[in-house]
Amino acid sequence: MNRSCAGMVLAVLMLAMPVTLVGQDLDEFDYENLSFRGFMLEGGYLWANNAENTSGVAVRFDLGYLAPGFRLVPGVSYWSSELDRGEVVGLEARLNDLVVEQGGVGSLSLGTIERKDLAITLDGSFVWSVPFGLTSFAGAGVSAHFLDGSGPTIDDTFIEDLLDSVQAGVNVHVGLEYPLHERVRIYGSPKFELLDDLRYLEFRFGAHILWGGLAPGERR
Repeated sequence: MNRSCAGMVLAVLMLAMPVTLVGQDLDEFDYENLSFRGFMLEGGYLWANNAENTSGVAVRFDLGYLAPGFRLVPGVSYWSSELDRGEVVGLEARLNDLVVEQGGVGSLSLGTIERKDLAITLDGSFVWSVPFGLTSFAGAGVSAHFLDGSGPTIDDTFIEDLLDSVQAGVNVHVGLEYPLHERVRIYGSPKFELLDDLRYLEFRFGAHILWGGLAPGERR
């Protein structure tokens, strides 16, 4: 099983776990209107199918509950890495074949190519109270990814244009929150993200700061 398939299986299995957990306080609560009631600062580490493993950062915003137990969280995330060497070699081979077909000498070397991803995300998560003072969440999300490719050899060429794109993405995620204080929480969350030509599994860790109204199950 390759990394992307293993990541998807892990995410789906973990997504099913909270269904068996006890504690329904949050299922009995919702806001009449969404409101900006907190934010999350997080860092993570991700494994992608066509880029080197790397770390990322994100800031997300807690908008409260759209429906009983269903939390809405938009955000912005960013990571930067090098395009996997196998991907670069494959691209070099295709370009060199094209040059040879045109009567030239196929000796192009693209060197190191950097890939960056700035994403605007919107996640929806079902939230449960679970034993030991923890809160569990599981859900899915949509995103817009602004992907950028760059490198000394490809800058200002059609290759850079090919690597620069805007793509839609979807994700599944699960996680656990622990309250350090009634309004300060820490959390961990694996997430599997799927785009048109990019897939990655990311483990995220962060701090959740709240100042708005609390649901019954969120009170320490």
